[in-house]
Amino acid sequence: MRRAELVMAVVLAVFSCYLMWKSSELPVGWIPERGPGPGAFPFWLAAGMLACCGWIILRWLRGVGPLVKSEESYMDRHSLNQFLLGAGSLGVMIGLIHVIGVYGSVPLFLIFYMRVLGGHTWMKTGTIAILSPVITFLFFELALKITLPKGFTEPMFYPIYDLVY
Repeated sequence: MRRAELVMAVVLAVFSCYLMWKSSELPVGWIPERGPGPGAFPFWLAAGMLACCGWIILRWLRGVGPLVKSEESYMDRHSLNQFLLGAGSLGVMIGLIHVIGVYGSVPLFLIFYMRVLGGHTWMKTGTIAILSPVITFLFFELALKITLPKGFTEPMFYPIYDLVY
């Protein structure tokens, strides 16, 4: 399990460097009267991911953390089932984006993932499943003016657009 932690940290660190390199092809700095350049958010998110990977690698090298004495195998039957359920549900969510939109598929995914796979309470699951699409809508649609796919639910958003625009 320790080896898997190190391998994933290194792979994600390399991927972070790639994302930083690609996002720096766009302006990363501040554009007067417009705000941050289009490469700013991806660049700084990738930089944050790289810092986290560096922290994981450093802790691995120092022998600190819960996996230090772990001798369990990387992928047993239970781990494989959990992985397949998580990846499968994520694939279904991505497929549903075109049908019911982001604001319908994300809550369904969160309900399945948190309640069925995670075993969280209905209160916590419901709160996060409701707040996530609302916050996502406020951030992308209203603050950044970026339209996300809504599928057949798009007419439900017209009254909101009439109020805002």
